[in-house]
Amino acid sequence: MTLQQDAFDEPTSKLALGTVQFGQRYGVANAAGRVTPQTVAAILDLAGSEGIDTLDTAAAYGNSESCLGDVGVSSWRVITKLPALPDDTSDVASWVELQVRGSMRRLRIARLEGLLLHRPADLLGPHGARLLTALALLKSRDWIGAAGISIYDPGELDMLWPLWQPEILQAPCSVLDRRLVQSGWLPRLKRQGTRLHLRSVFLQGLLLMPSRQRPAFFARWRGLLDRWLDWCAAHSVSPLRAALGYACALPDAERVVVGVDSIAQLQEILDAARAPAPTPPADLFSDERELLEPSRWMVA
Repeated sequence: MTLQQDAFDEPTSKLALGTVQFGQRYGVANAAGRVTPQTVAAILDLAGSEGIDTLDTAAAYGNSESCLGDVGVSSWRVITKLPALPDDTSDVASWVELQVRGSMRRLRIARLEGLLLHRPADLLGPHGARLLTALALLKSRDWIGAAGISIYDPGELDMLWPLWQPEILQAPCSVLDRRLVQSGWLPRLKRQGTRLHLRSVFLQGLLLMPSRQRPAFFARWRGLLDRWLDWCAAHSVSPLRAALGYACALPDAERVVVGVDSIAQLQEILDAARAPAPTPPADLFSDERELLEPSRWMVA
């Protein structure tokens, strides 16, 4: 699937398409499993026709990169992620080049819009300086347009910022996860010129699930989650539209990454993005990492 070239210059959508579901089963609310290549092609066709120009993927997302390459994404802005650097790596530059060559080969593209570190803490380790040098070399070769990091907690920025200021930052943010907003990092990133991409705006679909369908693990937060659903009902707004509206309304975010596993799901998101949404109450949030970070969830 291809896009018109001028879509890169004047994107008409703030949304970016997450692709982890294209390579593996993902999400606490995902009942469909991995998306078929035929459905991936149809999703990209619809997304492109609606002005979405950016894809988010990673080498760690199963065969997502290969799936995208098979479908054809040469005219998309593709951002992928570098795996964690093995501790015993002796030649960091060669390892980074090998990983990026592999991603571009699987994606069948000659240049990446962005390359993010999937484990930013690698910059704090013994190979941090050589890793930064390798990223700079990729930029000088025009293999990548920008280098950045993907974080789980804004607290990571406090440690990394004195060492390096990324060009792109991907971070979780949702109506319940306002750590990026409350920490003061949003305006700081804007001043620095860092491009901000928000993810986990639906908390893997948890924010959209009826109370009775939630896994037992989330029972301790039932009051907060039910309050969210009650607020949506009281304002006659779907949880999807309210959650998406919260993220899209943040002015300092360049993109809001959404993952889908069907055409119907993408269409629902597109429809929701066009409609205004009320502002959720300021005290409707949590700072508990066990709730906000899916890697800590204990669900089947």
